[in-house]
Amino acid sequence: MTFTPASPGPARAQARADRLLAALGGLLAGFGGLAVAALVTVAVRPEAAPVPAVGGVVVDHTPAGVKEWAIRTFGESDKAVLQTGVLLLLVLLAAGLGVLAPRHRAAALAGVGVLGVVGALAAVTRPDSESWTDALPSLVGAATAAALLQFLIRRLVGTPTTAPAQARRRFLAAGAGTFVGALGATLLARSAGADRSTNATASRNALRLPRPASPAPAVPPGAQLPVDGISAFVTPNRDFYRVDTALVVPRIDADRWTLRIHGQGVARELTVTLRDLFRREVVERDITLNCVSNEVGGPYVGNARWLGVRLADLLREAGVRPPSAGGPADQLVARSVDGMTIGSPVETVMDGRDALLAFGMNGEPLPFAHGFPVRMLVPGLYGYVSACKWISSLELTTFAAYDAYWVPRGWSAQAPVKTQSRIDTPKDLGRPKAGTVAVAGVAWAQHRGIARVQVRVDDGPWEDAELGAQDSRDIWREWVYRWRAEPGRHTLTARATDGTGAAQTERRAGTMPDGATGLHSVTVTVEAAPGGAPARGARPGPSSTGRR
Repeated sequence: MTFTPASPGPARAQARADRLLAALGGLLAGFGGLAVAALVTVAVRPEAAPVPAVGGVVVDHTPAGVKEWAIRTFGESDKAVLQTGVLLLLVLLAAGLGVLAPRHRAAALAGVGVLGVVGALAAVTRPDSESWTDALPSLVGAATAAALLQFLIRRLVGTPTTAPAQARRRFLAAGAGTFVGALGATLLARSAGADRSTNATASRNALRLPRPASPAPAVPPGAQLPVDGISAFVTPNRDFYRVDTALVVPRIDADRWTLRIHGQGVARELTVTLRDLFRREVVERDITLNCVSNEVGGPYVGNARWLGVRLADLLREAGVRPPSAGGPADQLVARSVDGMTIGSPVETVMDGRDALLAFGMNGEPLPFAHGFPVRMLVPGLYGYVSACKWISSLELTTFAAYDAYWVPRGWSAQAPVKTQSRIDTPKDLGRPKAGTVAVAGVAWAQHRGIARVQVRVDDGPWEDAELGAQDSRDIWREWVYRWRAEPGRHTLTARATDGTGAAQTERRAGTMPDGATGLHSVTVTVEAAPGGAPARGARPGPSSTGRR
């Protein structure tokens, strides 16, 4: 009998199938490791979980230009995109280690160990880490993943006497059991994590804000202009922008929260609770906040009614004097529970403006995403040098002695808000009808106020817009310009003048190092009225240039 060798095709197909199963084994081992890590995280703290820990290190070491690109591209979804990216990388690595394991078991297990060490180092080196126990979720998770990988690959490879089909059946059975166990651990961890945050949620739900001894003046009639498409004068909490580095929003029990005030020039170190703040003079103020990452015409600005206590009063109680009165400290460093540090000029905080430790926002306790239970804000300063959320301590020091989080990353240590205006309507590339078109938006120059807004159509002259009623100089101001629009393509540009008489600069600059400058413009195409007749409300005379 003549022996005919088997075709290599089926052998190659079996090899590919085995590689796919090995990759599946790596994924299942990784899933199990992350599930156990999540369980351990419940006993430690949410921020110590491998994905947020690694993601936090990525945020800390990402160049400022890349961060700005991420904010521009993904907006407030940048954190979700980052965590998804970390997970995808783990998926690829887990699958690759699974493929490696059948032939190079030791190398694959070493790779799992390296991932565990990376996660552990990321957790313990984060600014908010206070204990070596932050390393436990990553280390225990990696040990679990290594054990599961060993277990699954042994069943896939089998023994010399095990038929390939039988080995694959054993692997699939073991894989199904691993998946069910990992899924159960994940659900248990989520349930336990939810229980852990229940106290924080319950404390917020039970919180009854005190009545202000100094209430905010009523919003004057005419502050909100009746123009479709213009921003709401008061930004609802659900719409208020959020820009921070916290991949896991801290959920703090208000009954356990404390704030420590210490450092240079502090005659009497203070530690206060939320109830202590409630017993002080409570003030209510409308204040506009904006992020230094806000580009010209960008969305990262909002106006809210805040409830809190004056920060200057608390500092004076601790014996702090501003530099102008002989105080040794010129920088107030606020620390958040997530490790963020934000430095503000002591002189600015204590110059009489309504710098607050706020615990209320638009009539309710601060939302968790906006700093519950207490945050700091200083009118006239960008958020990265004033608006510390989830605040835990205030240290008096100097700018020469300490750089807050953003300064080594290329941002200025001090950053007053620049005068800005934004066109809300019509939108860029809009197609309004010919006739009278309301060009409207908001302008802000916190702590200086807005005295004037002008609009230019194409290359025409600057024309004054109508201003909404002035509330206070710490709040944005709405404006509208009634444009007699003629058909065609036109560019609309806005310019604000602040309360000191300084006009918004036309010089275009990016957000780094201390805020964007330039004028906001939109380009629109005005469509002719039906039938080519003048639109209703249009008057004869020059209009496309904006001339009167």
